[in-house]
Amino acid sequence: MRYHPHTPDDVRRMLDAVGAPDVETLFRSIPAPLRLGRPLDVPPAVDEIGLLGELGRLAAANRVEHPPFLGAGAYPHHVPPAVDQLLLRGEFFTAYTPYQPEVSQGTLQALFEWQTFVTLLTGLEVANASMYDGATAMAEAALMATRLTDRRKIVVSAAVHPDYRAVLATYLASTGDEIVTVPWGADGRTDLQALERAVDGATAAVIVGYPNFLGVVDALPEAAALARKAGALAISVTGEAVAFGLLEAPGKLGADVAVGTMQSFGAGLNFGGPAAGFLSLRQEHVRQMPGRVCGATVDKQGRRGFVLTLSTREQHIRREKATSNICTNAGLMALAATIHLSLLGRRGLAQLARVNFERARMLRDAMGRAGFAPTFSGPVFNELAFEVGDAAAVVARLAKKGIAAGAPLSRWFPEPRFRGSLLCAATELHAPELIELFARSVRG
Repeated sequence: MRYHPHTPDDVRRMLDAVGAPDVETLFRSIPAPLRLGRPLDVPPAVDEIGLLGELGRLAAANRVEHPPFLGAGAYPHHVPPAVDQLLLRGEFFTAYTPYQPEVSQGTLQALFEWQTFVTLLTGLEVANASMYDGATAMAEAALMATRLTDRRKIVVSAAVHPDYRAVLATYLASTGDEIVTVPWGADGRTDLQALERAVDGATAAVIVGYPNFLGVVDALPEAAALARKAGALAISVTGEAVAFGLLEAPGKLGADVAVGTMQSFGAGLNFGGPAAGFLSLRQEHVRQMPGRVCGATVDKQGRRGFVLTLSTREQHIRREKATSNICTNAGLMALAATIHLSLLGRRGLAQLARVNFERARMLRDAMGRAGFAPTFSGPVFNELAFEVGDAAAVVARLAKKGIAAGAPLSRWFPEPRFRGSLLCAATELHAPELIELFARSVRG
């Protein structure tokens, strides 16, 4: 870590530079009654040695001894050390919005490469320079659909991540648009009959997970066909982007827009964030894309360069003309994902996805031998739910052994039938012997 304390001389020089006699002067604009008239109730400052010791003490309180079997939207994957090392380069680590392309070529090229990777993975023609996260990307895609279709109804599968759906509801609460949620069937995929009944001439978009929150590879082609028949947009949502190394690209299956998070590449878990969101779509819809797009061009001497070619956010154009009021993006995390994907390459990504797929099969077989059946019968990638009796109790018991067991579905779905459902993920970090240990531990 880097530790940069300010000495009294440093403070004095900064005050002189701004023409202030003391620090208190900087806060003169705040009315006195609103100022705190006493020191903050925090421990006294410590030196670098003391700070590192305290951080070490806090880190030691984490008793998880194995990679977590918990997914539910954030997945444990190996992050090559080269990713973090390259992120520390000053021109990336401290980079801000590239307003001046002549001095921002590195940042712009990195965003251009990110966009290229996203389009390759999703099978669509255009991607923006990243979003805050997967949830806001989905909400922005829904708003984009209402603008493109001039309709006010969003149909979303209940198998889409509940937190994503909560963000969608927050966004649309201010617009008055309608959200219709359709259930899933026994296989964990969206109930297509219910979806067909919900989709009509007022529908702007149909949203399904790919894979969905339950780990199941949803019926995206069928859902997209129903959307297309009604003149609505089909939006796919992906929380586990490694799946793109094995599954057919959503654009090839009929999706008009693909959104999600690239947390699986370069970001690590980090207690749930941060991680870059992605949004890609068909060329015909690009004028309503939120955020901004980096493009490649040539200068007067014929040299290749990178520029912002489309910035329809309110920071760049009139607010009433803007497609989004999000005025920044998760650029550093997008760069992390870009580096990681560059290191993997096409063949490496396919191999990584195959390993994840196989580890999930190992987990299914080991849990079967331990007496636990899958909750859903649909096809899965590297995540699936099991019936374990009392899922919350299993999680609490295994936590005492240093094992993050998974996510009880009852946390999001309180119906009694989900009391025993434990959502588990297996990735390249879960060795076969660890999977066997986990299954035995769940059995007790």
